[in-house]
Amino acid sequence: MTQTTERPPEKTGRRGNPWLSLIAVAFGLFMVGLDGSVVSIANPEIGRDLGATTAELQWVTNSYLLALAAALILGGKLGDRFGRRRYYLIGVAGFTVASVAIGLAGSVEGVIFFRAAQGLFGALLMPNTLGMLRAVFPPQRFGMAVGIWAMVSSVSTALGPIVGGLLVEHVNWESVFYINAPIGVIALVFSAYVLPESRHETGRHRFDVPGVLLLALGLLVLVFGVVKGETWGWASASTIGTIAGGLVVLGLFGWYETRIAHPLLPMRLFRSPALTIGAVITAINFFTLLGSIFYIMLYLQNVRGYSPVWAGVLTLPLSIASVVASPLGAALTDRFGPRLTMPLGMVLQGAASFGLTGLAADSGYWAMWPSFIGLGLGIGMVMAASSEAIVGNAPVQDAGVAGGLQATMLQIGGALGTSVLISLISGHVGSSLVGDLVNAGVPEQTATGLAVAKDAVAMGVAPVADGMTDQVRAAVTEGAATAFLGGVHTAALVAGVLCLLGAIVAAAGIRRR
Repeated sequence: MTQTTERPPEKTGRRGNPWLSLIAVAFGLFMVGLDGSVVSIANPEIGRDLGATTAELQWVTNSYLLALAAALILGGKLGDRFGRRRYYLIGVAGFTVASVAIGLAGSVEGVIFFRAAQGLFGALLMPNTLGMLRAVFPPQRFGMAVGIWAMVSSVSTALGPIVGGLLVEHVNWESVFYINAPIGVIALVFSAYVLPESRHETGRHRFDVPGVLLLALGLLVLVFGVVKGETWGWASASTIGTIAGGLVVLGLFGWYETRIAHPLLPMRLFRSPALTIGAVITAINFFTLLGSIFYIMLYLQNVRGYSPVWAGVLTLPLSIASVVASPLGAALTDRFGPRLTMPLGMVLQGAASFGLTGLAADSGYWAMWPSFIGLGLGIGMVMAASSEAIVGNAPVQDAGVAGGLQATMLQIGGALGTSVLISLISGHVGSSLVGDLVNAGVPEQTATGLAVAKDAVAMGVAPVADGMTDQVRAAVTEGAATAFLGGVHTAALVAGVLCLLGAIVAAAGIRRR
């Protein structure tokens, strides 16, 4: 019978100090979180500089997302078995080198390739951050550590548009990626100095290669179907067939994992209702967060006319609220368990989404900041609670895999959020644009001709032309904003309802302590 034991972290002076370990992993986590949201600001400049098509720019984002989603659980498993510190450091080094290579690539194909490399190295880095914290923090302090971890993750994601806007406006788009070089070097040096090694000793057995291949293939096909759903159409045979194919492969992966002695993702983890519900709520959390940030940025920049920097500054209440909510959520989770904080966070996010259904083309900032604060508070609460529910309920020897599971659900939720919510906006614009233009005073013939610009309007851009009179231009701007905001209201309503359903599931399914 194979012996399986958890090798405790090496504790020699500075090594094994929980708080130094937390600072070390925060550097890597901040780098990945910042890069996940900063690229959206750089994409237009990348397109202009490299002559990239819209489809190629989509792959600048999607290649990273696909590689990250496909390898997160594998990254956690490798860390659990061969050393979490080792694979964290490999991830930091590789992510840093890939970031510099993107700036030096000189072609959109090179950018796409090295973005995929970033995703793979990010998949080695992210899950092992939580795995190492689980190994070095005592159980009574783990919740607070997770709260700070969640705060770093939330703040880095929210700061991306501000940092990206400043760099793109005042330096160049390459600097968006070069900024990872100093962060990565600091992370490597400090982490090598303070982080202890920890792993799960499993004895001698074969690594689950079929499981790796099945999981990677299933996630690749599923996420590919999600990100292409907007382009292909959600009801198209291509979208339905691709997503269904991914789910079938993932189902086959789950069945296979129950048949072997040492699985990549032990199905026994899902016997814990808190862990299972935490994984689902993590996906809903980032579905709402990333989807909402996407259309909020379109609204602020294309409808209200703010610069990328100012658009980022105006969303600072979201970052500040997440800073407050993460340790507060961790403290409440420590005392009352995720059964309180997880539904509370979902309710706050739902209320914030419902608040965004009141946005108009001339809304003052007072109509936005309460929802930004609600989103930030909800994110912080849910991140702290779901991390405790997933990683805290997994055995210590499976901490890396559990961290990979959480990060995978986070990425899938974010991909669904941006794709589904933007698709809802596009669908509403397509059905209402001509009528909204006519109601705003655009001649019917002109309005019908502008129907071909529905994709631009779905991004918040008014399809005005040089030959239009001032009166027609004003009417086109008003009608396009009405169509776009109608789609935003639909997307916000769907996100709000989903959050409330998540709150009900969490409250009903997670037991009291």
